[in-house]
Amino acid sequence: MIPIKDINPTERFAFVTLFFIVLNVAVFLYELMIGPEAGELFIDSFALVPKRLFSGVTETSATVPIGATLVTSMFLHGGFLHIGGNMLYLWIFGNNVEDSMGHIRFIVFYLGCGIIASYIHALANASSTVPMIGASGAISGILGAYLLLYPRARVLTLIAFGLYIRTVEVPAMFVLGFWFILQFLNAILSTGTGGGVAWYAHVGGFVAGMLLIGIFKRHGVPWGGRKRDDYL
Repeated sequence: MIPIKDINPTERFAFVTLFFIVLNVAVFLYELMIGPEAGELFIDSFALVPKRLFSGVTETSATVPIGATLVTSMFLHGGFLHIGGNMLYLWIFGNNVEDSMGHIRFIVFYLGCGIIASYIHALANASSTVPMIGASGAISGILGAYLLLYPRARVLTLIAFGLYIRTVEVPAMFVLGFWFILQFLNAILSTGTGGGVAWYAHVGGFVAGMLLIGIFKRHGVPWGGRKRDDYL
């Protein structure tokens, strides 16, 4: 299932969500502009490397303190599909979550979920020297928050079974619930296999979002959505 858009209008324009999208795309374009070799060095300097984080050893070529890579890593991406998928999810679900808590709180929430997700990934792969990059940990926090805030909101979703392809409106609880189950199962199955997708960051970010949304949402924003017409 690939979500295309949600049918869940906002009261305020999502300036911060748009800013994060622009920032991520700008950094990715910079990676492409400087070329493969320089781009690899750039990523290595700002990516989160679990073994480096816990050993406290900083290479002489490091650009930022080791702890800062918990933040800088979430603005790097490894390819068009990587950034495209992340930005799609951020735009679909981020605007409503930002609307529920306001612009400033959303910044703290987004970065907080990203840091927690990155740290959980590092804990699960403490001896790994594989750089972790991507906004998916922070975006996973948004998905967890969205699930609790708007479980019945309709999400236009692309569903494909072999040659059978169509778009249907599916409640967010099924789209996001299915997504989380996949991340959780992959996290368990990938334990001890080394690099690849940061499944534990996805799981950790999602749970962090569910736990933090009650603190960050504005007073008066109800659980379960605002308008009856927006739901099935």
